[in-house]
Amino acid sequence: MSGRPAPSTRGDYVVWRQATTRWADDDVYGHMNNAAYYELFDTAVNAHLIEATGQNIRELDAIGVVAETSCRYFREIGFPHPVDIGLVLERLGSSSVTYRIGLFQGDGDQAAAEGRFVHVYVANAGGAGNRAVCPVPDVIRDVVGRLKPPSTPG
Repeated sequence: MSGRPAPSTRGDYVVWRQATTRWADDDVYGHMNNAAYYELFDTAVNAHLIEATGQNIRELDAIGVVAETSCRYFREIGFPHPVDIGLVLERLGSSSVTYRIGLFQGDGDQAAAEGRFVHVYVANAGGAGNRAVCPVPDVIRDVVGRLKPPSTPG
């Protein structure tokens, strides 16, 4: 028996989007290259923030920079089939947001891959390398708060 967690299921996620896979996403082995998974994570999180806030998140006083990402792979996915992407809030801190992201392809209920994606908020001034960590903006806090898992109270 493995100590590895079982794949999450579709019911574990709150918000959904779909992405079209591309020929270039697959590697020489015929499945999606690991870098493409991270591109899907980044796109899903930021597209959700833009749509849910109705704002250009690049122009907020504080912006989310990626501090950590990870991915667990459970089965292969790839071109030409679309990928369903589920988002859920794992943790909302004072200056960071941690998301869990599930990638599903086909009708199955279990995730083909599950990612963890951490945004740390920094001042949108001073340029790269000179941005101080600051609180998650209220507009972001409001929309990510709606991503709490269904079983989470409050």
